[in-house]
Amino acid sequence: MQKKSNQFLFVKYRRFPLVLLSMLLCVFILIKCINGTEEKKEVTAVTGFNDYAGSAKCAGCHKTIYESHLQTAHALTAQQANKKSIMGSFEKGKNSYAYTPDIVLSMEKRDSGFFQVAYLRGEEKKAMRFDMVIGSGVMGQSFLNWRKNKLYQLPITYFTAANKWSNSPGFPSGKVLIDRPITSRCLECHATYAEGIAGTAMEPSEFDHNRMMLGVTCEKCHGPAAKHVEFQTLHPQEKTAKYIVNPSSLSRQLQLDVCTVCHGGNIEKTKPSFQFTAGKNLADYFKIDTASIDVANNGNVDVHGNQYGLLKASKCFQLSKMTCNTCHNTHENQRNQAALFSQKCMSCHNTTAATFKTPAHNEVIAIDKNCIDCHMPAQPSKAIAVNIEGEEFPRASLIRTHFISIYPDATKKFKALKKGTAQ
Repeated sequence: MQKKSNQFLFVKYRRFPLVLLSMLLCVFILIKCINGTEEKKEVTAVTGFNDYAGSAKCAGCHKTIYESHLQTAHALTAQQANKKSIMGSFEKGKNSYAYTPDIVLSMEKRDSGFFQVAYLRGEEKKAMRFDMVIGSGVMGQSFLNWRKNKLYQLPITYFTAANKWSNSPGFPSGKVLIDRPITSRCLECHATYAEGIAGTAMEPSEFDHNRMMLGVTCEKCHGPAAKHVEFQTLHPQEKTAKYIVNPSSLSRQLQLDVCTVCHGGNIEKTKPSFQFTAGKNLADYFKIDTASIDVANNGNVDVHGNQYGLLKASKCFQLSKMTCNTCHNTHENQRNQAALFSQKCMSCHNTTAATFKTPAHNEVIAIDKNCIDCHMPAQPSKAIAVNIEGEEFPRASLIRTHFISIYPDATKKFKALKKGTAQ
């Protein structure tokens, strides 16, 4: 009997290690599931208006950078419409655009604001208020109109090169189009944040007037900063910035992603607008549109909007570790500073090297002061072309290409200009 009892105990306790191991395995799996859920929640957390501090809060610690950035095209790419922000003239004789002899649209200042007013044979048909300015004015400005909580593009644009009002890009030339809606994807490149309040999360059809941050401001490139401001305010002695993104510390691709969201061509979003923020992987939020060198050479990538695709197809990019910030300081207005940008080229290209001594380079004195007019010339945009009253064909904006290459026609033009200046 005792022998049988011992055998029973042996069998019973022999299973104990297996039971214990099974219990430990269950606990391990449970912990992994909990952690995995927490990580998933963190990855899929929705970025909202309250996550942002507003760039004015940044001025408390970064006053010089803040004030400098206010002068950039990024900061001015979307503004409330007023006398200061609208560039076109409202002076009689300079304030109209005629679609036909009978259909005229007039820009007018009235007691309640500035309006685009449509007339048919002299009779007013519709007045549409300027509510928002889109574009810094370097190339031009388009204008948006609020209708309750929906935004629409106005039919008339200001075209800087002609200093005139023009038909908005892509609008019909013979009639007044007033119902082109503005999507969240449009706003994503002209605002730091805009909150949808109707439609779907993916495609909101209406927006909250009071929960928008116009312009490409600090938090577009550094990420939402509400937690950062709160922490640094409570811990002024802490010199290591918390809860904020320093783009220069990111990998090359993540740095490029910050710019590609707006300068990457026809990228298609796979998640709602404004959910991609600096430091995240853009490919998790968009299908990326890239350009090959053949496509770039054939001129099938427009110079407006896909600077990343053009740059990526360039040998300079492929043979270096350059990013957009290698040449651009987004805190400052560096427009039209050819010598400044050319010095960026000289950081890789040695002017004393035999390979640099080409016939074209040898013909030009101080060639290192202007590389970009030959190798990154301004070219007409297919996307930004407008009808100017009195002109037969649409006029295109000239935008500097980011496909760094050899352009014989641009070189001839540059050398002829230099020669004429010298004489």
